[in-house]
Amino acid sequence: MSADGKGLVGHAGAVLLRKLADRVGLTRGLAGVLPSSTASGWRERAAALVQLAVAIALGARSVLEAEQLQLHHQGLFGPAVSDSTMRRVLAGLDEPTLHEIAKVRRRVRRHVWTLLRLRPGGFPHLTVAGRRLKGWIVVDLDATVITSASRKEGAAGTFKGTFGFHPLAGWCANTGESLAMELRPGNAGANTVEDHLHVLAACLQQIPRSSQSKLLIRVDGAGATHGLLQHLEALNTTRRTVRYTVGWKITPEDEAAIAQLPESSWETSLTQRGELQEGYQIAELTGVNTRDGWPDGMRLIVRRVRPSRRQLKKLTAFEQKTGWRYSVTVTNIRHMWGIAGSHQIQFLDALHRDHAEVEDRIRTGKAMGLHNLPSQSWQINTGWMLAANLAADLDAWLRLLTLHDSEDLADAEPDTMRFRLYHLPARLARHARRRYLRIERTWPWASAFTTSWMRLTRLPTAT
Repeated sequence: MSADGKGLVGHAGAVLLRKLADRVGLTRGLAGVLPSSTASGWRERAAALVQLAVAIALGARSVLEAEQLQLHHQGLFGPAVSDSTMRRVLAGLDEPTLHEIAKVRRRVRRHVWTLLRLRPGGFPHLTVAGRRLKGWIVVDLDATVITSASRKEGAAGTFKGTFGFHPLAGWCANTGESLAMELRPGNAGANTVEDHLHVLAACLQQIPRSSQSKLLIRVDGAGATHGLLQHLEALNTTRRTVRYTVGWKITPEDEAAIAQLPESSWETSLTQRGELQEGYQIAELTGVNTRDGWPDGMRLIVRRVRPSRRQLKKLTAFEQKTGWRYSVTVTNIRHMWGIAGSHQIQFLDALHRDHAEVEDRIRTGKAMGLHNLPSQSWQINTGWMLAANLAADLDAWLRLLTLHDSEDLADAEPDTMRFRLYHLPARLARHARRRYLRIERTWPWASAFTTSWMRLTRLPTAT
C-alpha cells in the first residue's frame, strides 16, 4: 500500500450540491449581498458560504472539518477555505446581512418551486388520511434543544434539564425545506408568543406569493396562546386562506367537559392511509367546553387512548378514574377548499397527528450540522445555523429536482445520501482541456449519480 495516488477525489457528491447551488442562483445571489474584493488572496465570501453548506451536507461538524473536507475538492473548486477565513465570514453575518440573505433565499426558492411544478408529478403535496392536500402549503413550527458541553455565549439551562440552546424553527412539510430558524438561549420559553410570531413571519416571507393562497400552519402545544391564534386568524384575507391546527394543554375545565360527552359521541380515528385505527377514539368538544377570549369559530377535538405502562405515572386523577389518556387539538378548520370531508373530526385528528413528522425534520437537521454549535461566539453560531439551513435546502432540492423518481433516494435521510452519493470516491481526469469525473461503474447508485448530474446541467439558469 502506498499513499501516492493522484487525481483522486473524495466525497465526489459535493459536485452535485455545488452545481445545484450555482444553477438555481444561490451562489450568484449571495455574491450580490456579501463583501467582495479584487485584492490578491481574497476569498469570495459567497463561494465560501456555499462551500461551507456543502461541507455540512457531507457531514462536517465544525469549520475545521469543513476545511479538511474541502481539501478533497481542490481539483474541482480550487484551494480550500481556511477555518480562520470561514470564521471571519460567519462573524460578518450581522442582522442587515442576514436580512438580505433571507431575500436571496426567497428568490431562489421561488425559482426552485417553479421548477418543481414543471417536473413529472408536479409540485409535492401532502397526503393525509388518504386525501391529497392539493394546493395547500403546510408549515410546521417547533422548537428543539441543542446541547452544549461548554459555556458558550447564550448557552443556559433548558426545560429538559440539559445545558445549551433552544432554537425555534419552521419547515415546509411539502418539500422538507428549512424555511426559518431563530437561535435562542437555552432558557427561552417554549410558548413565547413574540418568538413564534417572528419565526412565522420569516417562514411566510420565504413562501412565494403565488403559493400563499392556501396555507396550513401546524404547531404543538407551545402554540396554544391567545396572541398566536389571534394572529393566525388575522392573516386571513380575501386572497389568502390560513388554517391552523394547534396542540392544547388540558385543564380541569376541559376534563369536566370531556366527562359530559356521551359514549355515543366517540368515533374511531383514522390512520394516515385513511383506514380505521382501532383502540383510538376521538370526539368533538366544541360547544361543550366554553372558551371565552379565544378566536371565534375555534374547534376543540379530544382524542383518547388506553395509556401505556410508561404513561401510567403521568396520568391525572381524571384519567386514572376513566382509564383513558386524553389529548386535545384546537383548529379553525371548518372546510379546506378542494378536500372532500375536510370538516370531519377523523380527518382533522389525522391532519394534526401528521405534524409529528416535524420531529424527522429536527432529527435530520441535527444530522445536517445542528447537533452541536461549534463556536463560543453567538454571532458565529448564528452564521453556522444559517449554513446548516442552506445545506438542508440543497439536500432537499437535489432529491426533489433530480432524484424524485428514485424509490430509495427520493426521501432518503442525510446518512443514506452520504453513503450512497455524497461520499462516493472518484477519479479526476483531464483530456482536451476538459475535466472528467469518473466514478466506479459497479457502484449500485452510479446510475442515480450520473442521472442527477445530467438533470442538473439541464436545469434552466435562474435569472
